[in-house]
Amino acid sequence: MVEEMLTAGIISYSTSHFASLVLLVPKKDNTWRFCVDYRALNGITIKNKFPIPLIEDLFSKLATANVFTKLDLRAGYHQVRMKEGEEYKTDFRTHQGLYEFKVIPVRLTNAPATFQSLMNHVFKPLIRKTVLVFFNDILIYSPSLDSHWRHLREVLEIMRSNKLLAKFSKCSFAKREVEYLGHVISEKGMQTDPEKLSAVAA
Repeated sequence: MVEEMLTAGIISYSTSHFASLVLLVPKKDNTWRFCVDYRALNGITIKNKFPIPLIEDLFSKLATANVFTKLDLRAGYHQVRMKEGEEYKTDFRTHQGLYEFKVIPVRLTNAPATFQSLMNHVFKPLIRKTVLVFFNDILIYSPSLDSHWRHLREVLEIMRSNKLLAKFSKCSFAKREVEYLGHVISEKGMQTDPEKLSAVAA
């Protein structure tokens, strides 16, 4: 996993005085999740108070929507560069030495607020008009198919100009019904999937 992240430019070698522990957590598919224990670092970090949107508030904007596209950003946090000069704080140690993240690692206390703030800034002209953004989950909604193609093009152009990448296999385009944040949304309204909703909340 370390070699893969080095090759992808996600991490680099380090000589920092910071050194968090690495944990490998088993996943349901018998692979491993690479986790860094940032509890000590998070404990001395000033918290970013940027507001995280309420799911119910987001859905209130969908009253006249009939066509939906869902985009899922690929490894969302890893598309955001760490502030230059601050990378050393993300150091983690392995038996092969020290490494630091060049992009935002998942378990930093300010990662969610920083990422949501960036998404709101990037999509500001469209937020809650034709687009909802909840972290790396983007929903484009429109009253008609004709207008939807225009709205989708606007979003893709913004993503291209900001070098944001989506995972195609997790995207759904121009659907009358789509699953988003644990809910099934359609022109008829919204239904909740309790199992998927609990996964989102986690």
